[in-house]
Amino acid sequence: MGIQWPSKQARDDGMKRAMEDPRMAGPEGAPFDGKRMVFGGFVPLLDA
Repeated sequence: MGIQWPSKQARDDGMKRAMEDPRMAGPEGAPFDGKRMVFGGFVPLLDA
């Protein structure tokens, strides 16, 4: 489902505060690049 906000203003304020939170930045020098993970390495298990 997802998050249900009571109003658009509450959503905008909450998302702004969440993105400014330093805990959302993640660790420096992460062992992988999550943006690139989505695009590579998929091999079909079964050919129909």
